[in-house]
Order: sequence, then structure tokens, then C-alpha cells
Amino acid sequence: MLATQARLQPTRLGARDLERSMTFSEWNNRACRLANGLLSLGLTKGDRVAVLAHNRVEWAEIYTAVAKIGLVAVPINFRLTSAEVQFICEDCDVSALIAEEALSDAVESLRETLVQAKFIRIGDDAPGWQSYETLINAASVDEPRLAVTPDNPWCLMYTSGTTGNPKGAIRSHRGMAMLAFMTEIELGLSRKDDALLVMPMCHANSLNFFTAFLNIGATVTVFSRATFDPELCLKAFGEMNVTFSSLVPTHFTMMLDVPEERRGTADFARVEKLMISSAPARIETKRAVMEMFPNSGLFELYGSTEAGWVTFLHPDEQFDHLGTVGREVVGSAPIRILDENGNEVPDGEIGELFSSSPYAFEGYWNLPEKTAEAFRGSYLSVGDMALRDANGFIRLIDRKKI
Repeated sequence: MLATQARLQPTRLGARDLERSMTFSEWNNRACRLANGLLSLGLTKGDRVAVLAHNRVEWAEIYTAVAKIGLVAVPINFRLTSAEVQFICEDCDVSALIAEEALSDAVESLRETLVQAKFIRIGDDAPGWQSYETLINAASVDEPRLAVTPDNPWCLMYTSGTTGNPKGAIRSHRGMAMLAFMTEIELGLSRKDDALLVMPMCHANSLNFFTAFLNIGATVTVFSRATFDPELCLKAFGEMNVTFSSLVPTHFTMMLDVPEERRGTADFARVEKLMISSAPARIETKRAVMEMFPNSGLFELYGSTEAGWVTFLHPDEQFDHLGTVGREVVGSAPIRILDENGNEVPDGEIGELFSSSPYAFEGYWNLPEKTAEAFRGSYLSVGDMALRDANGFIRLIDRKKI
């Protein structure tokens, strides 16, 4: 994806955060250097590369670098404990770990068990760490010549679910590309768009939108702060020509609470699409958001790490179908709501939600039994209970009791 955009529009703004920016050409050059640098450390196709960092534009370099050479990115939530980070790294036997300086202490203990792994640090040089910038600067800018197929894994996204240890959901290049196309269709994206990625870049939400905007050749802007700053976010909306963002209701509420005199002088006329993610929003919040961003449509979605997007609720449906998460994403099969015997329940009755799409995950890492449990044929469930109303809109109810 990135190499294509670097050829088609080399001087166009490709990726940035609040501190630095790159054209598509500059971004591709750094991704190539990082890819070649990782190869120089002895990594080979299929090796896993864990990443532990707050939001910053280096995520864009890492995701694209590993894609170029068939490595598998393992994004790790920076809020996890050291023990949880250790479990993930040991479970998938990472060959390299990239950590930013502020989080590097959390992984020092891994050296005892991951004795063959390479430790790469974003930030100042430190004993026992390979410098991220030094690795990039010393490597070739040439495009790596390594065969990567659509069915190869690109990311291993660990999701904890409700019980037990985290499970690694395998996402392939093909699945992520298909999800990107469906996202572009549902949102009506074009190269003129610019996504402000506020949700953690280690999360499927930001990764999915990142891939969609890169695929179409639009700009991705990473909100590079460890915690959410509503005033700074409003400033980014107003001054950085952002057209889209995906936020949770709490983010919207915090921005609405910023006094008028502290919202900056720039308006939000360029913002065209906003997504409410991860939780339902009150009708009062929706109306206030639409008043603050008068040119924007308001979307909601339901999805999971394993399934990708399952439903979309569009701007013209917001107030006629309150409490629902919309209907099936374009390109997917009809959702099935099944009882405990696998029979479809009538509309209005609660059952387990199963979805089927061309971009579902490939399975759980080294857990064939759990993978088999998640599927009924081509249909996938992550344990959410739901009902379908008479108009075909899906209402989430609860998680399946195990």
C-alpha cells in the first residue's frame, strides 16, 4: 500500500503526529530503512515483532515496515502490567521488541526469557538497547525484495475477552485490505481525507482506520499524547485540516465540556465524518456533537478484533434507530442471531450474534480449539448477545455467560 502511494503522490502529506510529519515518499523511505534494518538484525519472514509505545507517528513506520518483509506486528497495550506484557511476548515467541523510552523499563525483565530477541528503543540510547533511529539511519533505503502474499499474517492482535489469558487474533494482509475497502465504501473516503487517530495505535480501532486511510492514499494523523487532552484535540481538529476521527463517548463529552473561550479560534468546518466507537452515546451528546461540528455526519459501529467491522449506523439513521448499532457492513453476509442450539431466533428475541465477512481473522495463535469454538462454518461469534428489530437494525444486549 505505502509503496504505491509513494509512487503515485510522493510529495503529498502521508503521516504525521503532533510533533513531526512525513510525505508519502519520506514515510516509505523510513519504512524501507526500518524493514532492512530489522532484516540486518537477523529477523526473517514470519517472525513476530512486539511494539510497546504510546501514540506516535513511529507506529505508522513500524506497521508498514513489517508488512514489507512479512514480519508480524504484535501491538501491546501500554496499560498492561509487566506480567501481561511478558505473557504476550512469550506466548508468540517474539524475535524483536520495539519500545519507547518511557515504557522500556516495563520490559527489562523479558531479557531473561527472550534471550534471542532484539530489543529496540525509541528514544535516547541506552545500554542493551538498539537505537531505533540508528537502526533506520544505517539501513538501505531500497525497497526490500521479499515475497509477501495476501494470506501471510500482518498483525497479531491480543484480545483478553472476559476470562483467561489473552488470545492472539491473527490478521492477514488480505483480510486487512478487504476491511480497508469496506471502510472506504461505508464512510465515503477519498484522498482528500485526513484521519485523526486518537484511540491507541495498539488497538484494532486505530489500526483498522489507519489501514483504510493508507490504502486510499489519504493522510493519517496520530494524536501523539499518552492521555486524552480535550483542548489539544479540539485544536488539532481546528488547525490540522482533519476530516475524520473515531472517539469514544467520553472523549466527545470531555470536548463538549471545554469552555468556548478555550476552544481556539479555528472552526471545525472541514470535519465531515465522526465515529462514536466502543460504547453507546446519549441522544443529548449526539446532538451537542453535531452542533459543535455542523458539517459532520455522525456514525456508529459495532465490531471486534476478530471480526473487524460488523455493523454501521449512518448519519441519516442516528435518531430514528436510537439504541442500535446499525445494520450489516457492506460486503458481509446477513448477521445470524442464534439460540443455544444453533437455530435462528425470530426478530425481537435475544440470541448470540454471528457474523460472516471476507475480512474476519484467521484464527487464534496456537489455539485451534478456541478458533473452532468461535466459528460455525464461515460465521464467527465473540460471545455478544443481541437482537434484530423489525427493520433489521441490531441492538446489543450483553455478553454471553460462560
